[in-house]
Amino acid sequence: MRKTVLLYPAVRLTALLLSVCFLLTSVFPCITYAGNSDNGPAITSPAAILMEASTGQVIYEKDADTVLHPASITKIMTLILIFDALNSGKINLTDDVTVSEYAASMGGSQVFLEPGETQTVETMIKCISVASANDACVAMAELIAGSEEGFVAKMNERAKGLGMNNTTFINCCGLDTDGHMSTARDVALMSRELIVQYPQIHNYSTIWMDTITHVTRKGESEFGLTNTNKLIKQYQWATGLKTGSTGLAKCCLSATANKDGVELIAVIMAAPDSKTRFSDAVTLLNYGYSVCDIYHDTEMPQLPNLSVSGGQCDTLSLSYAKEFSTLFLEPVDTASIEKQLTLPETVTAPVNEGDVIGTLTYTLDGKTIGTVDITAAQSVSSATYGDALFKMFRKLTGAA
Repeated sequence: MRKTVLLYPAVRLTALLLSVCFLLTSVFPCITYAGNSDNGPAITSPAAILMEASTGQVIYEKDADTVLHPASITKIMTLILIFDALNSGKINLTDDVTVSEYAASMGGSQVFLEPGETQTVETMIKCISVASANDACVAMAELIAGSEEGFVAKMNERAKGLGMNNTTFINCCGLDTDGHMSTARDVALMSRELIVQYPQIHNYSTIWMDTITHVTRKGESEFGLTNTNKLIKQYQWATGLKTGSTGLAKCCLSATANKDGVELIAVIMAAPDSKTRFSDAVTLLNYGYSVCDIYHDTEMPQLPNLSVSGGQCDTLSLSYAKEFSTLFLEPVDTASIEKQLTLPETVTAPVNEGDVIGTLTYTLDGKTIGTVDITAAQSVSSATYGDALFKMFRKLTGAA
């Protein structure tokens, strides 16, 4: 039997009530803001989506599931796998990467790496993030998976795990190839994965200009990097993330921004020209910041210890599986949000750490706005016959 305890309404948190609209004329003088809270922003590009990063909630979308050529925003997934490898310890930022003949032959956007040249992993990340270097992508793919083909298989596996149901990768850099396709929604999903799981990407995606040093048989030479994402210079809150353009894809962009702790992702696909993709992204971001109201619960109820039946210990400590936040697209009275803690009176051993024991439910005006799982903070094994005798002895003797 489960018992439900209704707590008092949450104390009103400081809501991130954001500015109505940034003056676009200070960023792009020729652009006017055309959106409103009723019909959303007016953009030119055929496919787009606006997502809030912490919750994954979609604020606006336009043909977001249309399958299109993604061009170099493909590299977002390449970067995810690079950071996965760093996170697992398979590679380190200071490791040397040797450029193969195949990697050096990529063409397109590149930093002109030569066969046999070595650069560090960190330099390669910089080349990919700032200059959209195809040659650096393939060199990293070969380092991590042995071949681009093996790396692309991992890309598709990772995409499937993120729910990118309309994406198929054929290469790791985004060159136009039959079957290499994605959607605005899928690009937003992988963008969110990269910036939420590996926020250090912004250390690279916000670089405006830098240099690398080529060391080859011809000697040393400096090569300048300039960010392909003009929003880094032109939009006050821009934090990245990746541009892309090819003949088939036209002009694409996954633009990330952070204003007052609210992180947004605006994806533009198949824009007719570069100017349009940037202006449409700014329109989406400003629209998002005009309507977003994010509630973060920093005062989640304290969890009790539960009694354990048939276990080697008598009590079980609990923890929340995650913090709670949700996005409102209109101002709300967050003091009216109620929290409902649902837990059993006892649990029966065995219990494994991480097992879901109960839930914390959030409601507003009688409607559920979200839940958080309550999990076991420890494992409790079933009591043995000896444990039972020992407990009985302690009870009879009054031992502590």
